[in-house]
Amino acid sequence: MSPFLPAQPAGRFRLKVWQDISPDLNTALPLTPQLMGNRPEAFTDTMRMLNEQFGYEDFNINIGCPSSPVVRHTRGCGLMPHPDRVEAIVKEITSKTNFRLSLKMRLGLHSPDEGRELLHRLDNYPLDFLVIHPRLGDDLYEGTPHWDLFEEFHKRTTHTIVYSGDIFSVEDYQRLSERFPDVAGWMLGRGLLRNPFLAEEIKGMPTSDRISRFKAFHHDLVTELLPIRGESGTLANLKELWHYYADFIQMPDEELQEMLRINDLANFLQATESIAK
Repeated sequence: MSPFLPAQPAGRFRLKVWQDISPDLNTALPLTPQLMGNRPEAFTDTMRMLNEQFGYEDFNINIGCPSSPVVRHTRGCGLMPHPDRVEAIVKEITSKTNFRLSLKMRLGLHSPDEGRELLHRLDNYPLDFLVIHPRLGDDLYEGTPHWDLFEEFHKRTTHTIVYSGDIFSVEDYQRLSERFPDVAGWMLGRGLLRNPFLAEEIKGMPTSDRISRFKAFHHDLVTELLPIRGESGTLANLKELWHYYADFIQMPDEELQEMLRINDLANFLQATESIAK
C-alpha cells in the first residue's frame, strides 16, 4: 500500500505528482494507492485518472492518520467524528465506479463510539476489507493498543478485517495471531521500517547477510528517489527513514542526531556508509 496521497479533483490533477506510484517503478509487489481527502468527487476523479494513467483498480481510503495538521483539515482520522461525510465518500465511490475499495481506520478520533457508528454504516457498502489500528487518534502512537476494543470491532462488522499496529517482532505477531485467529491479514508499518527483515522472520525465512542486503536496498532506494525527489527531497526522505533504520543498525541516539544535522546529500550518504557496517 502506498503512502497516503491527496485525492484531487480533475482540474487540479498533475501527473508529475504521482510519479512514484507509476507501475514502472513498482514492479516487485502489487501496489494499492492509498488516498486521503474529504470531498467525495475528488476521490472518484483521482481514482479514474489513476486508472486511466496507470491501470490501478484497487484503492484504499485513509481515515486513520492521527497527525495534527491532517486532523485539523478534517482529513485522515479527523473524518471519523463525521460519519455522514465518510459515508458520502464511500457511497460516491461504490455507486459511481467499479473499483475495489478498502478503508483504513482507527477506533475513533476522540471516542470508540465514532468507530462503532462508522462500522454500522459501512456494513451497507461493498468494501474489500477494513484495516483497523486499535488506538484512538488522540492516542497518536503512544501507550498500549486497545486490543479488547479491536476484538469488539471485529465482531461488530461483517467486513473482512486486517489488523494494523505495534507488530515489531515475531513474538508480537505470534501473540496477536493467536488472540485474533480470524483476522484476514496483518499490516506491517513502523515495525517493518525498524526491521526491514521482519516479514521474512515472521514467515520463518533465513535472514543471512542482513547488513549487506540492507546496504544494497538503501542504495537502490536512493537511486529511485533521486530522479523523483531531487537531492533536497531525497535527503529529507532519508532523514525521516533513518529515525527507524537507526533501530535496525543499533545506532546510538547521539550518532543519529549528529548524522541528522548533515544538510548535504553526499555527506549524508557517506555517513550512512560508514555506519552501516
